[in-house]
Amino acid sequence: MVTPFDEDGGLDVDGAVTLARWLTSHGSDGLVVAGTTGEGPVLSDAELGQLWQAVTEAVTVPVLAGTGSNDTRHTIECTKLAQAAGVAGALVVTPYYSRPSQTGLSAHFRAVAACTKLPVVLYDIPVRTGRRIARDTMVGLAREVPNIVGVKDATADPAGSARLMAEAPAGFELYSGDDALTLALLALGAVGAVSVASHWAGEEIADMVAAWFKGDTDGARAWNARLLESYDFESSETYPNPLPAKAACRVLGLASGQCRLPLGAAPADLDEQARTVISNLGRDVHAVAGARAGGSLA
Repeated sequence: MVTPFDEDGGLDVDGAVTLARWLTSHGSDGLVVAGTTGEGPVLSDAELGQLWQAVTEAVTVPVLAGTGSNDTRHTIECTKLAQAAGVAGALVVTPYYSRPSQTGLSAHFRAVAACTKLPVVLYDIPVRTGRRIARDTMVGLAREVPNIVGVKDATADPAGSARLMAEAPAGFELYSGDDALTLALLALGAVGAVSVASHWAGEEIADMVAAWFKGDTDGARAWNARLLESYDFESSETYPNPLPAKAACRVLGLASGQCRLPLGAAPADLDEQARTVISNLGRDVHAVAGARAGGSLA
């Protein structure tokens, strides 16, 4: 979930509550708050606590708090803060920039898991962190740390994901962290997706996942084909995530605001791109935005 900001760049808690409720009524079975898409690294600890508590109190679905950083002590502090806010679990990204060894990664995740009663989902995204969690490291953590319960897999390596699922203990869950690979990862044992495109295509993604689990592979493939434009739109070198997701929210009349630096504000043409992508899904963008502004979705 993106984190809405007001015109001055301040945290828009009311907007976050409204967005959270909208997402859960449009296909999302849970929310990740203050993850990468939520610009977690540019939120203060006070803002994190306020955001986690407000969203958790506003919805009935599980809320995962993005508590990870490249500082183990700070990650522990944020995870304790998230637990106090009442979240259902913590999403902990691989420490970025420092490029720790596998021994360091294992010690980091074990220390974070030991500080909390929350279920912990690891977040493996080497393109952003510079370090991948090795399969042996991941399997060891899954087997030896009871509250490390799953992984958000954004490795772009389906073959590696298949090997992980073959070796991980029963009950360890894999979630797709890359919308474009969700269908492929479902075929390899994933249980769902932590999605960016769900901001504007949550119902379509939910239908694709549901079709897969019903055994309707043709239906799932048809939904996936319909979503290809959304996958291409959600992040690029020119407009990295979450710039496009926030543009989509603006087009839908949902609170989002602009991104804080270093991402910064998006040019107007990105909103027009979002309008095209959403319209091509068969949505009347103007009608949706008008309904939201009129309060009928509150």
